[in-house]
Amino acid sequence: MGGSVASAQLSPNFYATTCPRALSLIQSLVNATVANETRMGASLLRLHFHDCFGCDASILLRDNATFTGEQSTPPNANSIRGMDVIDNIKAQVERLCPSVVSCADILTLVARDSVVVLGGPSWTVPLGRRDSTSANQTAALVNIPSPALNLSGLVAAFASQGLNARELVALSGAHTIGQARCTAFRNRIYNDTNIDSNFATLRRANCPSAGGDGNLAPLDVNTSTIFDNTYYTNLVGMRGLLHSDQELFNNGSTDAQVTVYNSNVTSFFSDFASAMVKMGNISPLTGSNGQIRTNCSRTN
Repeated sequence: MGGSVASAQLSPNFYATTCPRALSLIQSLVNATVANETRMGASLLRLHFHDCFGCDASILLRDNATFTGEQSTPPNANSIRGMDVIDNIKAQVERLCPSVVSCADILTLVARDSVVVLGGPSWTVPLGRRDSTSANQTAALVNIPSPALNLSGLVAAFASQGLNARELVALSGAHTIGQARCTAFRNRIYNDTNIDSNFATLRRANCPSAGGDGNLAPLDVNTSTIFDNTYYTNLVGMRGLLHSDQELFNNGSTDAQVTVYNSNVTSFFSDFASAMVKMGNISPLTGSNGQIRTNCSRTN
């Protein structure tokens, strides 16, 4: 995965002449969306994460009679949200500049804008991705890290995409916002031993040992609608919601990095922004590959 090769093909100024108002329009729409429903900021950021590991908007393709996409795979089923928001943004961008701005670039910009509006860092987004004409259900299943993974599994999953352990810890900080379903953390709150007992009791109240799969809990127990570094504070206090979260601070090789981010929000913001750019550069479609979808949920 030559991240450097990809970034050479992408440019922050890609739409400077073809659709100069696109970026400000997208940002204003994200700001309005998140003002209306704060949680949507986290959902939009997650869409980008689940699309990347190949940032080509394949996650947005809806199933039809001849095609089964990524939305029904276990990492995405009943949990990805915000496709309608992307559809709305795309429709407004299309009115501004028809068939110019890709859904993949919109997803990447929306992720950045969601972080910014919730108080996180900003970064310059390289642009010029094109949209896939197919989706890979198997890749989505294999590549998206499970909340049940241990540290070595997480490190391997990110390494397979060219992301190192420090970038794993930084990108996991996206869990400073948003919610998770009971089914994703049930095993942790009933079976893990490296968990604060009061925290486990609190989470069990809304996540029974059987049933209630869709019941939600904040990934960051303190400030679930503010993009800050308290995710790492939670890990140090053994209050990570997902098993995979707490694995980052569990007497292992990433403990020191968690400690740095817990004590230094500037360091976390800087590393998160850099890692988001790198993740957004994973094997994009550029040039004549792919297409510019006019409707993000289906191919042209």
